[in-house]
Amino acid sequence: MTKSESEASAKLAHKRTPEEISEIMRRVQSSDTAPEARLRAALADCGLTSPDPTASATLSGKPDLVFAEARLAVFVDGDLWHGNQWWRRGLTSLEEQFRETPSKAYWLRKIRRNMQRDSAATAALLDDGWAVLRLWESQINVDLAGCVALIASALASTGKRQPPTATINERGAEYDVARVASSADEARARLARKTCAEFFAGIGLMRMGLERDGWSVAFANDYDERKAAIYRGHFGADDRFHLGDIHALSVTDIPNVTLATASFPCNDLSLAGARQGLAGKQSSAFWGFTRILTELGARKPPLILLENVVGFLTSHGGEDLTQALRTLNNLGYAMDMFQLDAAHFTPQSRQRLFLLGMRADLLTPAETDQTDVASFACDARPPAVLAAIGRRPDILWRLRRLPPLPTLAQRLPDILDDLPEDAPEWWSTARTQRLLDQMSPRHRALAERLMAGETWSYGTIFRRTRNGTPMAELRADGIAGCLRTPRGGSARQILFKAGYGQARARLLTGREAARLMGADDYTLPKTLSLNDVLFGFGDAVCVPATAWIATYYLNPLVNELLRGHVLQAPAMRV
Repeated sequence: MTKSESEASAKLAHKRTPEEISEIMRRVQSSDTAPEARLRAALADCGLTSPDPTASATLSGKPDLVFAEARLAVFVDGDLWHGNQWWRRGLTSLEEQFRETPSKAYWLRKIRRNMQRDSAATAALLDDGWAVLRLWESQINVDLAGCVALIASALASTGKRQPPTATINERGAEYDVARVASSADEARARLARKTCAEFFAGIGLMRMGLERDGWSVAFANDYDERKAAIYRGHFGADDRFHLGDIHALSVTDIPNVTLATASFPCNDLSLAGARQGLAGKQSSAFWGFTRILTELGARKPPLILLENVVGFLTSHGGEDLTQALRTLNNLGYAMDMFQLDAAHFTPQSRQRLFLLGMRADLLTPAETDQTDVASFACDARPPAVLAAIGRRPDILWRLRRLPPLPTLAQRLPDILDDLPEDAPEWWSTARTQRLLDQMSPRHRALAERLMAGETWSYGTIFRRTRNGTPMAELRADGIAGCLRTPRGGSARQILFKAGYGQARARLLTGREAARLMGADDYTLPKTLSLNDVLFGFGDAVCVPATAWIATYYLNPLVNELLRGHVLQAPAMRV
């Protein structure tokens, strides 16, 4: 970090006027920083000079060094301003780098915008046929010779490099071989585009979450016509959505992307299902996804993200999870695993397990040697998840430290539609009474306490069959139960409103279901039934949970993997 950056960093935690902020920013050098000057001098000692120092102004991102004949653009990025300082300090997120002050949100937005611009500029240069090398200033400070070797090797690979007048040391040569000649170069270059193939896309809530933080979907697939209609109704009809069974999908239809997501069917893994596991009729779709990865071969994406119910941890005594992890390892992915509850983001209890894979050929050995599993404990890795990781030492893991999950202030009443008392959605008194009669003594007592209140209280009810008898189970803690996929009218969540000696009941509306999934502005279809709409939202991913993964996992990971490697322009299909 430069002296001016250090001064600016020390002042970030204090509230500043706009004028003071502008003055701080003017003092931060944007070019010819000390590490950049050291790199230029070291290159000059080897006879490697940038022939056209003015070319930078015409290129995306304004590279710090431009070798026009070799079409190589080099960036020297400050760790603070480009989102690496918190990682170097051993923190879990950018937020931890700043104290809680009124200006904190400003600096977070600024640095994350820089990260987004870095990716966009890198992608634009690659599209224009340039090779790109992004170096952290800290990299130059730690391994100047290695950085020089990277540039020298990149120039040599074009056949137009300037002959060096000094010898690069042995470590630099090894660095060159490991970083430039890697077979993963094409995959690494795809990282900057931040594109996604969305398998088992449903109604596109995974897409909504990723798009909130700079990702774009280049391909989507699902086999359900109702979900396809809802998806296209919101996102528009284009050729990105391929309707059909994943087992019949051709890899020739799938573009090169950064990330592939798979929210494969949970029916056979859920604790509420038949527990047939990955061999079951629905959840066996997992093998359709791995077939795609296998047939993509060298085109398989650098990153994958799988989502399913937490019952995946224990399905068939854990064997289904082990088999899935081994298969993904065999496909070349080092794995991470964590769990998110939608209740941290929306007033809905919805626990989901996520498996995130990174192509192991993009990682250094140190990044995959992780034996102290307990040190990765966090909100997103509760004891059951940590234990599942620890029981599988033969799996190639690449765990990442994650920040605390947010605390939600919103509650169920905050997302409800204000329907008038005579709205047709409300059930009749007789139907509501039948619902009360289906409650166990414990749940009925809770309902009566709410009815006796002098304010309106709200809860949600699911009907379940217990020993052959339908039972109505009430939850009234301000959090809705998990939205499910209604089949034959069952599993639809019922809103319970009570107070002033009364009780009212109705089904949740489509808009309320959308809000519980964090998709408040989703375009609801007018031609489909409420059952179809609830089916779509009940079989989807919570939008802000996915956005959290993008903000705190995917984007920082891409930011790190883009540095220290010469990226060559790949052939892209989008």
